[in-house]
Amino acid sequence: MRLTDPILYSFRRCPYAIRARLALAVSGTAVEHREVKLRDKPAEMLAASPKGTVPVLVLPEGRVIDESLDIMRWALERNDPEGWLAGDDPDLIAANDGAFKHHLDRYKYLERFAADDVDHRAAGLAILEGLEARLAERAYLGGERFGLADAAILPFVRQFAAVDREWFAAQDLARVQAWLAAFVGSALFEGVMAVREVWRSELPPEASMSSRT
Repeated sequence: MRLTDPILYSFRRCPYAIRARLALAVSGTAVEHREVKLRDKPAEMLAASPKGTVPVLVLPEGRVIDESLDIMRWALERNDPEGWLAGDDPDLIAANDGAFKHHLDRYKYLERFAADDVDHRAAGLAILEGLEARLAERAYLGGERFGLADAAILPFVRQFAAVDREWFAAQDLARVQAWLAAFVGSALFEGVMAVREVWRSELPPEASMSSRT
């Protein structure tokens, strides 16, 4: 880390944070990684982005980027050695972040949403069947090379698959399953999923308290 490196507030398992870390890693962007607890968000993060969600990227000049896709595109516009931007698909990503995320949350956290997990699982499966058909026509979602659309969507598919791995493995999704397995087994994914100690705020406790009031 250098004194001029951006600061990244992140949470290891959050799919939004995962995809931001993927783009930062593949672009070779050095950051000061601050792993946070979402139940105890540091005052510095909340001061930078009051909405309190990760990821948050604070640039050396003070600019804050607190949307994961914006972080991805910012990093790749600076350096895109693997051509990820050529594999962008804003409409497909929007469908993932909208309908698929809606059903994923209600399938994974049915008690929180008082939802019928079977109905939402079926709706999520229907969306994945669309990805299956797309992968029958091309190697990756955005073309013949792994790209931004793949990196943006895969962390959410991984989360969906993990709710009930046996059920997911039994579905007629051979291409999606292989696409997901290759991603999870990649050195890039393993690198961004390294376990980190929780970052400790440099502000005194009273400052942390005042930032939440």
